[in-house]
Amino acid sequence: MTEIRSVVPDRRAMYILSLIGFFAIFSTTLSKNPVLPLFSQALGAGDAVIGVIAAVSPLAGILFSFPVGVLSDHLGRRRLLIASGVIFLSAPFFYLLIFNPLWLIPVRFFHGMATAILGPVIAAMIAERFPENTGEMLGQYSSATLIGRSLAPLVGGAIISFFVFYPSLISYRIVYLAAAVVAVPVLLLILLYRGENAGPLKVLPFSAFRTSFVAFFSNRKLRATAFVDMATYFAFGAFETFLPLVLLSGGMGAYQAGILFAAQTLIIALTKPFFGRIADQIDKRIQIIIGLLILGCSVAVIPFASSFAAFLLVSALFAVGMSLSTVATSAYTADIAKKEQMGASMGALSSVMDIGHSAGPLVTGIIIAGSGYGAGFLASFLITAVVCGFFVLSVRDR
Repeated sequence: MTEIRSVVPDRRAMYILSLIGFFAIFSTTLSKNPVLPLFSQALGAGDAVIGVIAAVSPLAGILFSFPVGVLSDHLGRRRLLIASGVIFLSAPFFYLLIFNPLWLIPVRFFHGMATAILGPVIAAMIAERFPENTGEMLGQYSSATLIGRSLAPLVGGAIISFFVFYPSLISYRIVYLAAAVVAVPVLLLILLYRGENAGPLKVLPFSAFRTSFVAFFSNRKLRATAFVDMATYFAFGAFETFLPLVLLSGGMGAYQAGILFAAQTLIIALTKPFFGRIADQIDKRIQIIIGLLILGCSVAVIPFASSFAAFLLVSALFAVGMSLSTVATSAYTADIAKKEQMGASMGALSSVMDIGHSAGPLVTGIIIAGSGYGAGFLASFLITAVVCGFFVLSVRDR
């Protein structure tokens, strides 16, 4: 009877956390895809400004994920989660006030802070609450966010299309109103969640952040795991940015690129809980290595694919590799991080991941400009191969 009582609250807590992730990522993606570049262009922004606007949100993740993780270790995770809920709810209203595209830069940075807080804090909460099946629960949460990420562009595109004949910027502003409405459950669910006894509010000295930073990056296993996520998202950034261009150069349409990305997202969403369950039962290091190698090889063969069926197979393999690797890296980090630094460790992992995600398109674009698509995608393969070797050497038991 005691066991049943303990399982039910934990299951309810996981449902709440998954719903928070679903609505939060649905709302923030609705504010970005496909409305952000269209809204920016309608306000008069050029290509360079649109690029800066798009890059600002990931920058918030790079800068804030680690400090937020440290704060959550010392001040309590729920407080930080409430702060993210307030940002998710308030940020969409700022878009309604914008008539100059340059103001989108600070607004996007502010909005990006919400996801910079949400990811590492919830990952730490899940790792602490479900130590026996961390991989499975992290996979379940990730799948919920992926469903939100997949549905949001469809809803945003439908709203823009429905109001396309209305004057001025009304169609875009309706999308941001919808994003605010979707964010309401985020804050409500966060307020409903009870999972910790928060410590006293206090001002943290800089030494607390320095200690957590040194503790993470001086640990060879944590450091190597972070590099795996960086390599994974480097390849993903290159894949999602340049695969549509490869398809167009091969005479295929934009709708086919949409099918590939939709299939990829669906595969990741369906497999992550399953692969998370496997990660809880086997050596996570082996799963990380297998996933990274599958992902790297699938990127390397992109220039050799010539038909839509071949591209679909490559996209599916990439999704399987990414799903295998990323769910295991988070669970492995939870295994080896100190409990009192769980938030800092998840935050550092998220920051390094965002660095890879941002660097992927930039570095790959430079290589493609000079040497073509083959060399560009080969770079992702080489990085994954080198990082895989570094990971093997770093995490082996001495």
